Amino acid sequence: MEVKDKYKADFGSHLRVLLLDENLSLRGLAVRSGLEYSQVQRIASGQVNVTLKSIRALAEGLKIHPSKLLDY
Repeated sequence: MEVKDKYKADFGSHLRVLLLDENLSLRGLAVRSGLEYSQVQRIASGQVNVTLKSIRALAEGLKIHPSKLLDY
């Protein structure tokens, strides 16, 4: 696995842990964050690079500071 793929996979794993902590589904996060469900699903599965805009939206959906998404 390339390093960049590992970063995406690690971020997705961390996002799924945060979802469990909040008892929130991917679909629920998509609604709360204003992102498309398919995009949230691809982020959580480590398939895509995450933009700063998406990090901000995910953080708002999870009601956490964006830095917490990067603290894994």
